[in-house]
Amino acid sequence: MIRNQWYAVLSSKEVKAGKPIGVTRLSQKLVFWRNEAGEVCCIADKCCHRGASLACGKVVVGRVACPFHGFEYDRTGQVKYIPANGKNSPVPSNYKVRSCIVREQYGFIWLWNGDEQETYAGKTAPAEQSAAEGAGKTAGQPAGGTPALPEIAFFEELETGFNYGEFHENWNVHYTRAIENQLDAVHLPFVHATTIGRGNKALVNGPVVKWNGTRMTFYVKNCADEGQKPESPEEIKDYEKLFSLQMQMPNLWQNRISPKLRIMAAFAPVDEENTMIYLRFYHSFLTAPVLTQIMNGLGNAVNRVVLHQDRRVVLTQLPKKSELSCGENLVQGDRPIIEFRRMRQQMKDAAEQK
Repeated sequence: MIRNQWYAVLSSKEVKAGKPIGVTRLSQKLVFWRNEAGEVCCIADKCCHRGASLACGKVVVGRVACPFHGFEYDRTGQVKYIPANGKNSPVPSNYKVRSCIVREQYGFIWLWNGDEQETYAGKTAPAEQSAAEGAGKTAGQPAGGTPALPEIAFFEELETGFNYGEFHENWNVHYTRAIENQLDAVHLPFVHATTIGRGNKALVNGPVVKWNGTRMTFYVKNCADEGQKPESPEEIKDYEKLFSLQMQMPNLWQNRISPKLRIMAAFAPVDEENTMIYLRFYHSFLTAPVLTQIMNGLGNAVNRVVLHQDRRVVLTQLPKKSELSCGENLVQGDRPIIEFRRMRQQMKDAAEQK
């Protein structure tokens, strides 16, 4: 994974009031819950006492309580109450587990992938940034002198004015493979011949790839093969008028179908061989609640069909994890994939140097 980045790891709907949820994300077993203020909390899912899963427990007055012996943890990972010792007994500071920095925005729960004592922008920030900050503060706003973390990058046009339907499912692949499938302009007429790839437009012109910071926009111009040579990216004129898609590093993707219709996905890394894909159908042309619900259901149904066409093939790819160089013979049409791999490696290298 790329360090010093925000990763969308859960849908907000999955973290319910009064009930902890245990998941593996970024190869870590974690427990999420909401405190009394409704803020999302996240700590390691392993009790420091006897190693039981805290996710099997319950939420007690804003804390997560271990199901084995009732130890209660706050959002910093510190045990605040040991029932066997009595409520008036102090709890030693070593009764604690690792805590994580999390934020809730845009209907997602975001996890900061940084060290427990992270050096960022030349300053040292505690891992909780800190717990006292709470979810009421947005990313990038320092509290109590704590250095600010970067803002959470999202697709600005989707922040307001859109309704969306959402579903999620696990794929048995590294998140890089799942993402690259959505950057692949070459596979459409073969994998999706009965859906979005109809027309046998197998010849790939370009694609034209443009970066704005860590956001890639790529423009596609596929057509039928009539013996002509594919245009190079430099030969394509007025590329901004073409159909385009976007990749926001490290794990967001958007298909810009029209100004009022978008498909968006978050690829949440589970571990080295699994990815949880959150797929959303965004639209802004309906506002009536009943019609919106029907449209969301239809959009999810279509997205599921297309996604499963992809899954059938992507799950067969080897190796499961892609790298800048992994023994593949790529073609001109794979340029978005090549650019993604280059940027990912560049960001990993930059994070390691801090």
